[in-house]
Amino acid sequence: MKKIIGLSIAIFTLFANTLQAQDNDTRTITTALPFLRIAGDARSAGMGDMGVATSADAWSQQWNPAKYAFLLREQNAGLAYTPYLGNLVNDIDIAQIVYANRINENSAFAGSLRYFSLGSITLRQDANDPGREESPNEFVLDGTYSLKLSEQFAMAVTGRFLRSDLRIQGVNNDATAANSFGVDVSGYYQSEEVAISDITGRYRAGFNISNIGPKITYDEGGQENFLPTNMGLGAGIDFFLNDGLSKVGVTIEFNKLLVPTPPIRETGDSNMNGTPNEILEGQDDDVTFIDGIFQSFGDAPGGFSEELREFTWALGAEYTYNDSFALRAGYFNEADDKGARKFLSMGAGFKFSSINIDLSYLFSTSRVRSPLEGTLRFGLSFQFGDEYTEY
Repeated sequence: MKKIIGLSIAIFTLFANTLQAQDNDTRTITTALPFLRIAGDARSAGMGDMGVATSADAWSQQWNPAKYAFLLREQNAGLAYTPYLGNLVNDIDIAQIVYANRINENSAFAGSLRYFSLGSITLRQDANDPGREESPNEFVLDGTYSLKLSEQFAMAVTGRFLRSDLRIQGVNNDATAANSFGVDVSGYYQSEEVAISDITGRYRAGFNISNIGPKITYDEGGQENFLPTNMGLGAGIDFFLNDGLSKVGVTIEFNKLLVPTPPIRETGDSNMNGTPNEILEGQDDDVTFIDGIFQSFGDAPGGFSEELREFTWALGAEYTYNDSFALRAGYFNEADDKGARKFLSMGAGFKFSSINIDLSYLFSTSRVRSPLEGTLRFGLSFQFGDEYTEY
């Protein structure tokens, strides 16, 4: 029973915001595979779920693959684990494995696998039924090529296969696993060390348009679901202190789903007044994924002010000492009528030779409690091979 409750809550948390989307006052944008927007690694999670414009690391695949062209070691690999609803059940989690190889001074390739398990659920017809086990899950497999276009700027293209297997045959015999593909286009800028007042520093900036791909459906004739196509923008500054022995990095990032805003529809009433589902305000959201990307910038029924509320923002900071110890903190904010995710996060990193260990912890500050609140996340990465200089 506990697993069934846990699974139900997980599905509700990730997918049932569709109910809110029908509310005239709350138009939360919902997509398939929303776990793709959850930070898969502890370093990014410790800074408020950011990574578009932070410095390059093994985990750049999810956030900005263009950063791989700036890796300081030839080869990087990582394993990350995030418990989900850990206060309720122990078998719902997100796992990630990544590998990146900087081929030469100007290019790199990388690949990753992200897996979201919603645990195991036992379906029974009655108390005497031995039951049948179901294990809903989702995963994505992707590959990236990153190329420097100049000493300070690189771009990358990523291809991605996505599979969402949330079918429960005991509930819907027509349900099938949904498959699709996506593409990312990203860019990253990192300046040389420059004088910032009396301190040496470095500027960073990046963008990533991710998960561009066809809509998916879970059953024949069922509703088509947009992928979580997203635009991420960010900028930051590194300050080098104590003759470069320590570093303080500050980063701000903005994200917006490039998915149509649900319009305000007529619900009708008991006297048959009104036409149910007739669009009263906004634009039709039954469009292709390409049209949806362009439409997402101007289709909010509330106008420009609502479009601005569809941006999330995060502010994060990282202190690094002697390239062996790091402390991190961040804040993430989302408008109340667009999901209401608001949280503080903290993290730490430890480096032993070529091994990096990252941890993070989340504190929810919203009236909507985060499923990750009170969760300790883990990441383990390795660096080996030739070393590269900054410039």
